[in-house]
Amino acid sequence: MPSKIKYTLSSLAVAAALISPTLATAQQVTFMTGPQGGSWIPLGGALKGLWEKDIAGLQIQQTPGAGIANVRGVDEGKAKVALANSATTVDGVAGRAPFPRQAKNVCQMANLYPQYFQVVALQGTNINTFADLKGKNLVVQPKGNTAEILTSTVLKLNGMGYDAMKKVNFQAGYTDAVSIMKDGHADAFTLGTTAPASAVMDLASARDISLVPVDDKTMAGLSQLNPGYFKMNIKAGTYPKQDKDVPVIAYSTHLVVACDLPEDTVYQMTKILAGNVSTLGSIVKSMNGITPKDMSVDIGVPFHKGAVKFYKEAGAM
Repeated sequence: MPSKIKYTLSSLAVAAALISPTLATAQQVTFMTGPQGGSWIPLGGALKGLWEKDIAGLQIQQTPGAGIANVRGVDEGKAKVALANSATTVDGVAGRAPFPRQAKNVCQMANLYPQYFQVVALQGTNINTFADLKGKNLVVQPKGNTAEILTSTVLKLNGMGYDAMKKVNFQAGYTDAVSIMKDGHADAFTLGTTAPASAVMDLASARDISLVPVDDKTMAGLSQLNPGYFKMNIKAGTYPKQDKDVPVIAYSTHLVVACDLPEDTVYQMTKILAGNVSTLGSIVKSMNGITPKDMSVDIGVPFHKGAVKFYKEAGAM
């Protein structure tokens, strides 16, 4: 064999030896976020950038998704990381509807920010409690949506179902629900989102509204059914003419990971997340000021060992 060819082959062998360790340590992870137009896609993009920058060899493929689909995706091995809603994730871990089976490979990384279940009533409809919804016209989200499931559950905890309403309209989006309310064809509507919600602000610009508070009995019953729900206040002044804090049902947007994702990877991801709250808060305002203690609140989803390692190190657990 000519010496030049020998030298070339030798060089290729050395190059391959140098490249192989990099390829061997590269870790490709699919990250399911949210639907187009929502906050989960830009939040996911920011997290992807932070994680890839600071974790050697980590490569993240970001894909769109939705809360329930994301939990199933992680459990079924289609993704390793996902954004989700705490309450429906708890349903998945427990194997309750709308999940077809128990999600056994889904672990908690971190709580990120609260979502508020808001029951918005028109002034003059005499709806001051959940029980007052009986016999009224109600607009809810499409069946299977987190807020729709919660609406149904809250009604059951108050001794009624949708058949106790005068009329129920299952709408595809907030815009249509607000239009129905503005026209006076519904007395109240329910939604689960951040506060203030643009849809509620839109309605409040045209009609006088009130938020229906959650009562202690309903909250206790709900928490017993699903620890992913908790009580929070929508502070006075959040909406026009709202002169006092209103207690409502809340749940978290949170990050879940596959339980079989390496411990060190999840440890680093959690640590990087906690160290960049101000950056992420510029994308989702509700994240501003969250601490490792907030991130590590037990919502009924088992924690990944890597996340636990960080929270203990941070003194949050």
